[in-house]
Amino acid sequence: MKRIALIVALLATGLVATAQRSSFNGTITGIEKGTRIVVSEPQRGKLVPVDTLTPDSKGRIKKDFQSADPLFVALSLTRAQSPMVHVILLPGEKITMDMVFMPAINFINVTSAKGSANADVYKRYTNLMSDALVDQRLQQTLASNMEQLLSANANVLMSAFLVTYFESAFEQYAGLYKTIRDSLIGTYPENDFVRHLDSKLRASIVAGMEAPDIALPDRDGQTRHLSDLRGKVVLIDFWASWCRPCRMENPNVVRVYNMYKDKGFEIFSVSLDNNRDAWLKAIEVDGLVWPNHVSDLRGWSSAGGRLYGISSIPATVLVGRDGKVLARNLRGAELERKLAEIFAQ
Repeated sequence: MKRIALIVALLATGLVATAQRSSFNGTITGIEKGTRIVVSEPQRGKLVPVDTLTPDSKGRIKKDFQSADPLFVALSLTRAQSPMVHVILLPGEKITMDMVFMPAINFINVTSAKGSANADVYKRYTNLMSDALVDQRLQQTLASNMEQLLSANANVLMSAFLVTYFESAFEQYAGLYKTIRDSLIGTYPENDFVRHLDSKLRASIVAGMEAPDIALPDRDGQTRHLSDLRGKVVLIDFWASWCRPCRMENPNVVRVYNMYKDKGFEIFSVSLDNNRDAWLKAIEVDGLVWPNHVSDLRGWSSAGGRLYGISSIPATVLVGRDGKVLARNLRGAELERKLAEIFAQ
């Protein structure tokens, strides 16, 4: 339900004078006699039914549209808890899709799609989904298969819609979001799905992005800049004296610092403390000997934490020599392995 709400919120279309005719032809089998097909389009942030189609004796349906822009359409059945089929029609496009309703899993699978790269990608998506719903063993590989499908079709607009499958695991799949965004934004800069990917990426600090500069006071009240460490591999470490998991992780941070400090590795510690004495005491007790300790003593309102979207600690961002983010939230053995890989090159 959350994903459907997201889909609806992203959509907005309108007719203009240069609208072109596009058409959808299809067949649907597996439905009970008398079942009709509801056609919905986005209007003012909601999916609104605009037509109801009655399949003929062979399950055939047809619908024409007028639009100057890519048009998003949802097809559903006149039954409770109906699954949906999603269609993107480009202006002037003629699409043919064959579908089968699978009541055992309450899913509509697209078995054939012609006339559109968007329809073809959607067909392959439904095939992966239906197979995984029928055979639970395939659920283990569903995410990787989905990622491969969308990555290979990053320049297809439907991929910008389907990638929202990964919305709840955005950080893990941010690279895929970026690949699709970069492939489509030049062609569809005003499309709502593409703009959503762009806004998600701009609001998040992910691998490959330029690390935003942090400028905060150090223990002596002097401003230190993250950008002053350009040319070194830097671990931005968000922590606080009151954070027990942070304090437990500190020995690991000290260990990797001592291992690589002479090879061009630095730590830029951003404290989310609001008590200066507690912050300074924790630095001393935990042996955090590097010089780059900063804090504005504003706790969760820390400018550095807000800049990087920090909502829990400990949290880390690993930045390369070129100032670009390499990885997020590496700790312990994972951090050590990544640093070994970097400094072995």
